[in-house]
Amino acid sequence: MSETMVSTGSTNPDQGEPELPLAPLRPALEALLMVADQPLDVATLASAVRRPVPEVEQALAALVEEYDADARGFELRDVAGGWRYYTRDDYASVVEAFVLEGQQARLTQAALETLAVVAYQQPVSRSRVSAVRGVNVDGVMRTLLTRGLVEEAGTDAESGAHLYRTTGYFLERIGVTSLDELPELAPFLPELDEVEQEHVRETPLPQQREAAPTSGPTDGAGE
Repeated sequence: MSETMVSTGSTNPDQGEPELPLAPLRPALEALLMVADQPLDVATLASAVRRPVPEVEQALAALVEEYDADARGFELRDVAGGWRYYTRDDYASVVEAFVLEGQQARLTQAALETLAVVAYQQPVSRSRVSAVRGVNVDGVMRTLLTRGLVEEAGTDAESGAHLYRTTGYFLERIGVTSLDELPELAPFLPELDEVEQEHVRETPLPQQREAAPTSGPTDGAGE
């Protein structure tokens, strides 16, 4: 293992830092540009690959020509003082359809039920929504947040839990201008206090749990 490490790099006696092995220039530039979250200027790229700036400029120009000649679905552009990958304009319609399809995908029944609870009980915490629906809603709430249908609305003064409410985009999607125009569905939803009281009644006390048998028949099988 030590022999391999020595053979792949050396130490700069002036700086005392190990030098990275000299990778093929074009693939090295592609790797850097692939992970960059913003345009990278030539000086930054040259420093990263340890090559002279003119050599890096030539390699970038060669990559541009290569992608154009192969009619790749992406291209390399020098924009805003830096280089970055972009999808090619010829395939904009394909990309647009893919993005819009993901945004307009139908919500599941679980997501619709959760959204209804938030709409009629807002601002409301995740735990309270879970209490109304009787199931954990963490995953569904993340979906609604990602879709922009629900947003955070502060915290509960007593518990400190995050509260959630519907967004303007939610109103836009269902075709109303305010929450006052929502259909009269609230009477069909249980009140939160009633749900919590029912939960308390169904939860056994500690001494009851201790007295319960830990093994043996269940569901009346032993009676």
